[in-house]
Amino acid sequence: MLTDLQIAQAAVMQPITQIARQAGVREDSLSCYGRYIAKVDPTAYQDQPPRARLILVTAITPTPAGEGKTTVSVSLADGMRRNGKNAMLALREPSQGPVFGIKGGAAGGGYAQVLPMENINLHFTGDLHAITAANNLLAAMVDNHIQQGNALGIDPRQVVFRRCMDVNDRQLRGIVSGLGGKMNGMPREDGFDITAASEIMAAFCMASDLMDMKARMARITVGRTYAGKLVTCGDIGAQGAMAALLRDAMAPNLVQTIEGTPCLMHGGPFANIAHGCNSVIATRLAMKLSDYTVTEAGFGADLGAEKFIDIKCRAAGIYPDCVVLVATIRALKHHGGVEKDCLNQENVPAMLDGCANLKRHLDNIRTVWGAPAVVAINRFTSDTQAEIDALKDWLAQQNAPCALCEGWGKGGAGAQELAELVVREADGVHSRVPFFTYPDDMDLAHKIDAVARRVYGARGATFTAQAMKQLKTMEDEEFGRCPVCIAKTQYSFSDDAKRRNAPTDFDINIRSARLSAGAGFVVAFAGDIIAMPGLPRHPAALDIDVDENGRIEGLF
Repeated sequence: MLTDLQIAQAAVMQPITQIARQAGVREDSLSCYGRYIAKVDPTAYQDQPPRARLILVTAITPTPAGEGKTTVSVSLADGMRRNGKNAMLALREPSQGPVFGIKGGAAGGGYAQVLPMENINLHFTGDLHAITAANNLLAAMVDNHIQQGNALGIDPRQVVFRRCMDVNDRQLRGIVSGLGGKMNGMPREDGFDITAASEIMAAFCMASDLMDMKARMARITVGRTYAGKLVTCGDIGAQGAMAALLRDAMAPNLVQTIEGTPCLMHGGPFANIAHGCNSVIATRLAMKLSDYTVTEAGFGADLGAEKFIDIKCRAAGIYPDCVVLVATIRALKHHGGVEKDCLNQENVPAMLDGCANLKRHLDNIRTVWGAPAVVAINRFTSDTQAEIDALKDWLAQQNAPCALCEGWGKGGAGAQELAELVVREADGVHSRVPFFTYPDDMDLAHKIDAVARRVYGARGATFTAQAMKQLKTMEDEEFGRCPVCIAKTQYSFSDDAKRRNAPTDFDINIRSARLSAGAGFVVAFAGDIIAMPGLPRHPAALDIDVDENGRIEGLF
């Protein structure tokens, strides 16, 4: 069996200028990065209104290997185009954390991939590096301000803005910086987050244009004075230089699928820590250029879809016309109690037990958010006909439209039935009133509690004294109308990764909260979730190499 990399390297790509013409992208708005990648200037389309039906692809609670949301997204868009529809993808860029860690990249898989896969997964157009540089410029300017007289009276013990890098490195989660004497800065506790979890990344993806992005940079809080007053990036004066670093990165990247479907790939926040969605700019641009825009939100629907709706849609004034819920039989068996080594063995009873997880996600989409839902059964070679038939029968009992997706092995041809079903559901919605999990005017603690109860199925949320104090301070400083971004494990509805399926007898334990004023939301940390992952025992980096001809090997 060919690997994803081998399939990608064997594919014949079209020049990106040809893809652009087919997508209706004007030549004067295109900046090419070689033959197969280009950036599109969104300002060239600022007077053009979005017209597309918006399709959100999300998933049930995943296994550590992921359930193939990007593969389904790619094959769905390819399938739509095979069916004669004008479809376009709007996806996230990969972080090098998962690429060199355990999960893999974000370009899809098999014959449902976005190309050129190696470039996308390694450096692409440098957007994540620009975000890293802007983040660390601000961090450096904060410490330099303290060193050079500290006119603002910043308390070094209350600096909250952290440095970042786009690699998993647990060693840098907590450090002491400024050691080595007076000329090397003020010693203080410090630390790194991964770039995909940084506030700069989240704000970058929430911005509507360059000036909005600069204003969001200025609002970022970096610490407090000795008197307890908030200090912002605007007080430091770094937002102009940060915007200069991010100027080119603000233009979405145009690439193509194996079948030539255009894809705008832009921004890459994690969904278990940040909001997990590609940029507002790219989504809106794709909606201006296509009739059907397919996008995705990270991890399970309790994380990615909730944040897509409650954070991104609320801010951007968009809403999905249909939500595709990706389910795999192996994940359902996992939630039904089957261990990893036995997931390839037929087990219909365990799969049906695991359908409780699927049902909760399905109910959230249809009841909490009021959106039409289609279940995509992402087929794996180990799935048996008995398991597929049993799952289809169960979904019929739930009045849930479903279709097999065989995009990994067949590309768009393996998703044409799914595409037809999704288009029918999306076209049936002519006007929609957005449904959110909570209203703007609810206080922060109750917003968190609403997500815990209505989406996770918990008894509610509990808060440490520290978390309650932090939330109360944010309320007092007039950030109470912000939406909340709950950072928790992606492997469970609860904050305990070991609790599979659809647990009910649990609380969501909030240990701390962090203001992301630039992104426009409040992050609440649940359980033991952290913003800087570590590498696994056998990181994927050990299998990646390059030969004497410069050909990449071992990349998935």
